[in-house]
Amino acid sequence: MSHKVTYTFEDQAKEIVFTYSQFRNMHEAGAAAEGIDITQFLKMEQQIEAISNGKKSAVRNYRDAEFIKMGFSDMYFHKNGGEV
Repeated sequence: MSHKVTYTFEDQAKEIVFTYSQFRNMHEAGAAAEGIDITQFLKMEQQIEAISNGKKSAVRNYRDAEFIKMGFSDMYFHKNGGEV
């Protein structure tokens, strides 16, 4: 089942289709849509996950901060392709 992801990248609003069969989360889908290589980001995310003792908030905070640095903002997930 496909879902929608809306976001702003470098002050331009975007909308993409997202499926879990292709990506683990909406951030990966957004990076792929913009052609951004996040290999190093994913390695660091794994390290944070390993040392954060199961605290998902640490990984989420890192992910959000790094994607803002990459130029993303206002990223939203729309379940089942629905509207906001």
